[in-house]
Amino acid sequence: MCNLYRIEKNPDAIRRLFADAQIPLTFPEGIPNLEPRDIRITDRAPVVRWSGDHAELVERRWSWPSPYGSPLFNLRSDGRNFARDRCLVPMDGFYEFTKPADPGQKRKDCWLFRPAEGKAFAIAGLLRTHPDVGEAFTLLTAPPGLDVELYHGRQIVLLPPDKWRSWLDGSGPSAELLVPTPAGSLDVAPTR
Repeated sequence: MCNLYRIEKNPDAIRRLFADAQIPLTFPEGIPNLEPRDIRITDRAPVVRWSGDHAELVERRWSWPSPYGSPLFNLRSDGRNFARDRCLVPMDGFYEFTKPADPGQKRKDCWLFRPAEGKAFAIAGLLRTHPDVGEAFTLLTAPPGLDVELYHGRQIVLLPPDKWRSWLDGSGPSAELLVPTPAGSLDVAPTR
């Protein structure tokens, strides 16, 4: 499951992506100071949520405590309907880890998946308010697309810009949006 992703875009680049998708984007809590970095579970990161007739970019914690105490950072979407509390998580890449090709190597192999040339995606997510951490988000997962299935048995749901509004405003049915990414959408490279 995705437990690490990358963001490189600054707030203005994110605003331009949403403007290109015909979605006004505001910063109700001020413009965050985003630097290129890897986002880890429990980090605060930018998310985009719907508010009336426009989208808002805010920073929230990735994961909330599950009933078992561990962080709920990924949530299976298969066969489920999420009619509210939807969000989009801007990203420039995500990581998956596999058993090392060299059995003598202790660390897993790490792979960075990025949108293929000319493609843009945001991760489909959900926002929840938890009494211990406030408003937080989790990433939705689906069966893997062809670009990911050799590396992992699940993948985060990646939505292209033409699906962003229908996800955010709740008009798009979950079953139609929460699907594997089409083949050729992602480039993959080893990272270490």
